[in-house]
Amino acid sequence: MIAGQLIGLFVLGYLIGAIPFGVIAGRLVRGIDVRDYGSGGMGMTNVMRTVGRKAGLLVMIADLLKGAGAVALAWPIVGTSSDMLGWGHAIAGMAAVIGHSWPVYIRFKGGKGIATGAGALLVIYWPVALISVVVFIAVVRLTRYVSLGSILATLAMLLSMIPFVIYEMEPVASVAFAAAVAAVIIFRHRGNISRLRSRTESKIGQRVKTS
Repeated sequence: MIAGQLIGLFVLGYLIGAIPFGVIAGRLVRGIDVRDYGSGGMGMTNVMRTVGRKAGLLVMIADLLKGAGAVALAWPIVGTSSDMLGWGHAIAGMAAVIGHSWPVYIRFKGGKGIATGAGALLVIYWPVALISVVVFIAVVRLTRYVSLGSILATLAMLLSMIPFVIYEMEPVASVAFAAAVAAVIIFRHRGNISRLRSRTESKIGQRVKTS
């Protein structure tokens, strides 16, 4: 029974996370596939560069809601028991990030999972989400590299979640979520890491020609 509920949560979380709002925005506004330009992603940053600021912000909100919505499904599906709810949250959140990164609807070529992971984290444990957001904003303001801010914010999520679990303020499942999501996000940023090392990474505010 419980295993079936958790599997169902994973499938639903994946299908919600896989909705490609960035690709939809690019096709509706500019008639392009944003994955063919810039960083090749379908998240806020690449949509801003290829389609425009407003479209990018709307995509960010939609991606946040994907993660939050997937995690919120745990309440009606597995109930309010603290242990099971913790694993339900973790599995649904992981699935949403995996869905965003490898979406079945568009041949598994997706984004990097930052906003979707952040939305999931807000529902799972908002204090850690706040810490991650502060790190992200600080790094981007100092360096103007969204990718670097995303990577360091992801690491901050994992490292800051550990003390809350040690002192039993959060279930062990929350660290499992943070570790899995950090692994996916850093893996998806491997091209950005290479460009950061070679100093060829694009900075925030740069536009990409689409015609």
